Amino acid sequence: MKHWTERIADDLSKRDVDEHVIASGTSISGSIHIGNSCDVFIANAIGKELRKLGKNAKTIWIADDHDPLRKVPYPLPESYDKYLGMPYSNIPCPDGCCDSFVEHFERPFLGVMDDYGIEMETKSGFEMYKSGAYDEYIRIALEKAPEIREIFNQYRREPLADDWLPYNPICEECGRVNTTYAYDYDGDTVKYRCECGHDGEMDIKSGNGKLTWRVEWAARWKIFGVTCEPFGKDHAASGGSYDVSSVISKEIFDYEAPYPVPYEWITLDGEAMSKSHGVFFTPKEWLDIGPAESLNYYLFRSKPMKAKDFSPKMPFLDFMDQFDKVEKVFYGEEEAPSEKEGKKFKKIYEISQIHEGEPLPFRPPYRFLVNAYQIAGNDLEKIFGILKRNSQLTETFEEKTFAELSEKELEQFQQRVDNVANWLDAYAPKFVKFQVQEKSIPKLPLTDEQTQFLKDLADLMDNREFTEASDLHDAMYEILEAQGLKPQKGFQAIYKMILGQKQGPRAASFLLSLDNDFVVKRLRGEA
Repeated sequence: MKHWTERIADDLSKRDVDEHVIASGTSISGSIHIGNSCDVFIANAIGKELRKLGKNAKTIWIADDHDPLRKVPYPLPESYDKYLGMPYSNIPCPDGCCDSFVEHFERPFLGVMDDYGIEMETKSGFEMYKSGAYDEYIRIALEKAPEIREIFNQYRREPLADDWLPYNPICEECGRVNTTYAYDYDGDTVKYRCECGHDGEMDIKSGNGKLTWRVEWAARWKIFGVTCEPFGKDHAASGGSYDVSSVISKEIFDYEAPYPVPYEWITLDGEAMSKSHGVFFTPKEWLDIGPAESLNYYLFRSKPMKAKDFSPKMPFLDFMDQFDKVEKVFYGEEEAPSEKEGKKFKKIYEISQIHEGEPLPFRPPYRFLVNAYQIAGNDLEKIFGILKRNSQLTETFEEKTFAELSEKELEQFQQRVDNVANWLDAYAPKFVKFQVQEKSIPKLPLTDEQTQFLKDLADLMDNREFTEASDLHDAMYEILEAQGLKPQKGFQAIYKMILGQKQGPRAASFLLSLDNDFVVKRLRGEA
């Protein structure tokens, strides 16, 4: 069973090249999120697979930081609309914390690439223009403008004007790049007019301009020797950017277009991610609530063109249940539902893994920790005890004492507890949250039947030691049936007495997570 990244690597390995260059790129128009950074994760994975096949391969990431600002990104003020049309590279940092607008949005993204095990060379479109890397290709594009116009017109309803040139100078009057129209050139000097009313000339060697996107894309394929590139599905549409750039690449720059890997957008709670509307979720935010491998798992568990919707809210607990299971199956700590599923789980985790060859990380069940953390706080030893009492540790760890955990395991334990705490703080709905009322008995009304149920349950837990939540659960139902009390009413009584609310976590495991003496006294109304 081969993963789709392995099949792509197999295809690429048949190409006769000295080195594979897998390119990725991101427009720096605002916060870089898990949707528009898919390029990087996919490119990195393909590069890894190529190296496993003994091929030379590297990943590059190109910041499209010389493009014009088309919408003011969240959470910038509306006053930033004065920069609309200007290249990102010429816009100041919104908070004064960085040297530029570009660095302000790049830094959080690049700062977590090591956490995800991504090795890549970073490039800047702005720097490429300033350094002259594009100069030769600008000259070729200007000389072959009629041929480029002809290529473009094959995909357009309205043909381009006869004097149109595939280059946009930055207006020296208003500073915008998407409002200029280049209509003539002489050597390296381009003549243009701008919507602001300015008529001017500019030297391409100044770097104060840029090739039109589809020509620029084709040019940089040849500049870097790109052999493969992932990109969003919008570029992959029939007659879209990839189709047009492929023709330009071959006919204008004499370079074979790279192997395309289009991918579907990721929606957030069913809504399209939007930098301008503040609808996005970043790789840095992911690390706040989950391990880096879990984002890899999210991206690589299905084919790139399959629709993906992400929610950091309640569905995230289901997702983490899946990730935890897949990880345990990979390490042989848990059985898969079937042999076929087992092979699938192991392959996806293998592709998602960052630290290959390392032992099973100490990551107790995420969902269970949501309750344990609210009982024990950040006391790792106390949480460890709760995990043991509820049989929530894998074979690898169930025989250990807290003192026997290694420094690495304690670090992994703390990271997971921190992830859970962050999730509770930022995304958990109210009904998931609770607080044990240790100091005083909540004053919520109980019926006589509920009071009797609590007393009988207290006697049971005082006289019998339970090691499995399932055993306590069954015993509780026996009491409920004997009294003719509906389970909902019985469980409500427990939550009212201990939490001061009508609902809470699964009752049996919750009670076993607490100090037994406290539980017995509280159920009897004594403390």
